[in-house]
Amino acid sequence: MGTYWEQYGLYGVMAEFADSEQLLHAAREAYAAGYRKMDAYSPLPVDGLAEAIGFRRNLVSPLVLAGGILGACGGFGLMYWISVIAYPFNVAGRAMNSWPAYIPITFECTVLAAALTAMFGMFALNGLPMPYHPLFNVAKFARASTDRFFLCIEADDPKFDREGAKTFLNELNPIEVTEVEK
Repeated sequence: MGTYWEQYGLYGVMAEFADSEQLLHAAREAYAAGYRKMDAYSPLPVDGLAEAIGFRRNLVSPLVLAGGILGACGGFGLMYWISVIAYPFNVAGRAMNSWPAYIPITFECTVLAAALTAMFGMFALNGLPMPYHPLFNVAKFARASTDRFFLCIEADDPKFDREGAKTFLNELNPIEVTEVEK
């Protein structure tokens, strides 16, 4: 059946701030108050904002490492298979498994696999492509890319209460607090 917020289509409660210091302060206060499912939107990078909303680490780096290692193994394995198993051809009496000749292909496969893993991993972990987001329904959110700063506490946060979240955000002196419908 779902919670009240899922049934009636509330995405969250969003506060609009005039500058980055207010947003950073609000994010720290919200995290300290126990809110964990929230996101901040800013037209420019704000130092410490990711940590303030509880973002610690992402999985892109380990995915890229794994992709690079698999690419290197695949490139080396491909060269070994071609030179030793599928089409053995003895050149100048060298050993069939002459690994120095495999280095360029192994390197290229490493870079290719790591780059593709980075691109597709980033898309998957960010939930992209996302042509629609509930925040686009709020008219003032268009200013998030020019001169306004927003903090949205999502309704699926365990601590979320519609009135409690609105009251909490109003205490942080925002320009405006808005309910965001799905």
